[in-house]
Amino acid sequence: MKEKKIAIASDHAGYVLKEKIIKYLINEQYKVKDVGTDSEESVDYPDFGHLLAKEIETGNVDMGISLCGSGNGINMTVNKHSGIRSALCWNEEISRLARAHNKANICSLPARFINYETAILIIKTFIETKFDGGRHERRIEKIKY
Repeated sequence: MKEKKIAIASDHAGYVLKEKIIKYLINEQYKVKDVGTDSEESVDYPDFGHLLAKEIETGNVDMGISLCGSGNGINMTVNKHSGIRSALCWNEEISRLARAHNKANICSLPARFINYETAILIIKTFIETKFDGGRHERRIEKIKY
């Protein structure tokens, strides 16, 4: 089994894509913790974003994936938590830079604006990209407030 533990959360708009992503991650032998939602019934994204952020804050998982319609709402929610650096990723390059330059620990996806293949490419890139460190470390330290 791969080392990384990944938590995943979505609202109703991201539910279908989330379920497909979970199958992909399990097939790739990652340990996955699904913190909800569990249907396409309308829910409030902050409820699940907070659960996801807490999984990372407590060290239960290494990184997270969040989804909502635009990716913005759940991204804003998780970024309210200390130590969370979530990036809204809509393509492979943004995903790579989020990890390499910003040491992002949550990849937020806009479920209504990307397809499954794009989502998998973004996630694969996010998981596999290492933080570059160096000058970027200094910048990451300045994010803390």
